[in-house]
Amino acid sequence: MPIYSLEGIRPRIANDKRFWIAPDAVLVGNVTLGEDVSIWFGAVIRGDNDPIIIGDGTNIQDGAVLHTDPGFPLYIGNNVTVGHRAIIHGCTIGAGSLIGMGATILNGARIGENCLIGANTLVKAGTVIADCSLVVGNPGRVVRELGSDDLTNMKAAGVRYVQKIGTYRDSMIAFEKPGSGPSHLAVVPA
Repeated sequence: MPIYSLEGIRPRIANDKRFWIAPDAVLVGNVTLGEDVSIWFGAVIRGDNDPIIIGDGTNIQDGAVLHTDPGFPLYIGNNVTVGHRAIIHGCTIGAGSLIGMGATILNGARIGENCLIGANTLVKAGTVIADCSLVVGNPGRVVRELGSDDLTNMKAAGVRYVQKIGTYRDSMIAFEKPGSGPSHLAVVPA
């Protein structure tokens, strides 16, 4: 897992046993991770302009990009799910929210708590989204308030990622090519 200091500032992790960072994820500079945070394959978290703070129990999924501009720090609350290939830039995301796959959230946007930002949605710079909102489209717009079933499903998705931390940290085994090392792959005859 490439973790880099930049200009003397290095990423900080709240608890050295309660996190998981994929081997090809990249963290640079002024990044702070809470407890039970997972950073998945190919994610890039680059705190080279302003701080990036990621709350407890949050998961940053495969290929997501988190970045800032000067004057636009990035704050992600506790128990947030950031979906595959999402781009999160210099904004605030409230606790319990789910950012869908491929969504983009731009500088100065403020996403309330327990919001669902749909897949491929664009939240424009400076947009403010109220708590418990479902947002979809390009540009993103609120289409309804989330109900208790929505919130339960969003929470369950985040809990599953926290549960995966130990499994990946303790049992993921790398090997170069089939036959060169441990493998859990089975060959099925044709």
